Amino acid sequence: MSELIEFKDLTIFQDNRPIVGEVNVVVKKGEFVYLLGKTGSGKSTLLRVIYGDVPVNKGMGRVCGFDVTHLKPREIPFLRRKLGIVFQDFQLLGDRSVYDNLKFVMRATGWRDEAKIKERISDVIKKVGLEGKEIKMPHELSGGEQQRVAIARALVNDPELILADEPTGNLDPETSEEILKLLKQLSESGKTVLFATHDMLVYNKFKSRTLWFEGGRVVEKN
Repeated sequence: MSELIEFKDLTIFQDNRPIVGEVNVVVKKGEFVYLLGKTGSGKSTLLRVIYGDVPVNKGMGRVCGFDVTHLKPREIPFLRRKLGIVFQDFQLLGDRSVYDNLKFVMRATGWRDEAKIKERISDVIKKVGLEGKEIKMPHELSGGEQQRVAIARALVNDPELILADEPTGNLDPETSEEILKLLKQLSESGKTVLFATHDMLVYNKFKSRTLWFEGGRVVEKN
């Protein structure tokens, strides 16, 4: 199945109030898609629908083979194993090294073989360009390096879909461009990436398919 996300006539609610209506979107494997709009326009809430944190009350949604319209609580961990999520504020464990941050996530999602854990961490560390930083603590890293660790963490379970929620929001323009390039490279290697942002400087660096959130609607632009 090449379609990873499909929404039909979806209305997104926040605190029982509709904030985005009639979302009709299909996202296929390997696409890089911007979610563009002002803060509060519904971008992050749509991402929360995708990872099962906000229920679907109106319309239809499928994500990575899961029916999110009727998503059962016991299904949410299995859905999230198909996703990699990158947040604006990194959300790293401050008392653990880069290696142990990644290992913690892998242990929590069922990895047990130490040799396989080590091999996988080595692989994702190379992918994000952090070789030699494995024993560093988060506070010893720059903001851009911390976000690369967050991307590595999102990759450890080989997800089908990467959700990046304002991943450059706390970074300077040069570092933002580096993170954007990294996520673009991941989509070119076959990963599907949704990149939510309100930063036009970032957006204008690399044009791609865009879902524009404005006035309670989602409008597609290419």
